[in-house]
Amino acid sequence: MSLWYQVAVDSSSPHDLADWWAVTLDWKVEEQDEAFIRSMVEQGHATAEQTTVHDGHLVWREGAAVVPREEGTAARLLFQLVPEGKTVKNRVHLDLRGLAPDDLPGFRDRLVERGATRIGEGRQGPHSWVVFTDPEGNEFCA
Repeated sequence: MSLWYQVAVDSSSPHDLADWWAVTLDWKVEEQDEAFIRSMVEQGHATAEQTTVHDGHLVWREGAAVVPREEGTAARLLFQLVPEGKTVKNRVHLDLRGLAPDDLPGFRDRLVERGATRIGEGRQGPHSWVVFTDPEGNEFCA
């Protein structure tokens, strides 16, 4: 049996954060079915307050997800709306890997240009990393 997984990330602006992470990972924002959403509201299964418009599209207000561009991949990041802001260090974070060492400095610079904040760095043996926060303060390494 193979499993798929999703990592859920609390967010004050899930659609904007999903857009940011889609660019960062070179993934895509998972499409939401506007006709289905409209139908759920019309049938009374949902309310208009549970929806919003993002980039000109009707979407569920509570969340947005990003998925790899390749079909059949069993990974998904879900950004879910929460009322409270981030207050402590994350217990789980993403480590971004796969770039050649000479590509990393430019990638890291682009992260900062797009709104990430560099907060630290580490090294263990031959391996090194930089710790960042995304625009909402969630930690990740690259």
